Amino acid sequence: MLNLYISSANNKEGKTFLTAGIAGTMQSLGYSTCVYKPIQTSGIEHNGFMQSPDLTFIKTVDPYIDTHFSYLYKSNLEPLIASELENEPIDIDLINSEYSRLLTISDCTLLDGDSGLLSPLAPNIQTIDLIKKLQIPVLFVLTPREDSINDTLLSIYAAQEKGVEIRGVVINNIYEDCSKSLLNAIPRVIEEYTNVKILGLIPHLEQKFSPEDLITTVLNGVDIESVFNVKIEKLDQG
Repeated sequence: MLNLYISSANNKEGKTFLTAGIAGTMQSLGYSTCVYKPIQTSGIEHNGFMQSPDLTFIKTVDPYIDTHFSYLYKSNLEPLIASELENEPIDIDLINSEYSRLLTISDCTLLDGDSGLLSPLAPNIQTIDLIKKLQIPVLFVLTPREDSINDTLLSIYAAQEKGVEIRGVVINNIYEDCSKSLLNAIPRVIEEYTNVKILGLIPHLEQKFSPEDLITTVLNGVDIESVFNVKIEKLDQG
């Protein structure tokens, strides 16, 4: 089954960027693809309506990618706090029901996480509990910074302790002047301490990149078959 939850230890690591790249790639290979963002904070008001900025970005890559959300908050705070401020509590059973429905209408279903695995969603419920309930594998994304190793190891350990399946890690937004020693250390340490594989290296793209640039970058930089843990015939044919 081509389904995946994309997460990171911190915000601004490129979750939505990677989600868009994988979604656009799968769509270009002929797989009907859905991106589901169960919870979106930092919603934007436009013409009297609230919009999900992350799903709006997904649509710029390919307008035919199906997009959905269940909760949309204007606040940029953690989901639990945002839900309390806006008086709309998060029900993970509702998210589970919507996810199950989306699985029936798309070949590939990607979930774009809004926060880290330990972020609270409801009383006594964290993001990792939602992932466990959905029984969906996780792909981590990180940017090469000095604190990336520590933060990512903590997230991986938390997922392993809960018995969540981890597909791997993608290192995103690599600048040409990125320290070679740091870029070499991150994969080595993560694989040595967790047995989780690095499945992709994505270079920095300038802000005005095209959808074709993003898809090409993902195809060249990410092991898509390992990400989904299946042989993708359409990828070989492409």
